[in-house]
Amino acid sequence: MNRWMSLLCDSVAIGLFALFARIAHQTPDMPLNVQGWFFTWLPFLAGVFIAYLVAIIPGKLPSERIRPAGLTVWALAVIVGLTIWGFNNGDIPHWSFMIVATTASAILVLGWRALFKVTVR
Repeated sequence: MNRWMSLLCDSVAIGLFALFARIAHQTPDMPLNVQGWFFTWLPFLAGVFIAYLVAIIPGKLPSERIRPAGLTVWALAVIVGLTIWGFNNGDIPHWSFMIVATTASAILVLGWRALFKVTVR
């Protein structure tokens, strides 16, 4: 799998993560709509792009592998995403939000790679 296809898969995985988060946490102040989903997705997507710019592309890492590429993408997506979320909301994210965001994004970002590995064999 080439890096562009992996970037697309990671972007979709993080997009699904943001969609699930918006579905779970919709309120009258934060309704489920495209704009809300996009602004939830964007900080974490920035982390995905940063991972590709600083580690995957220059390091020529096999982007479909769980280690080290998947772990790098996942870690940077969570760190950058939660940091931007904190700045946007003027507060440190609640610990339960950090655990759920870390776990859910791991399942999606690492999960597609595990499925890819199983299906390629």
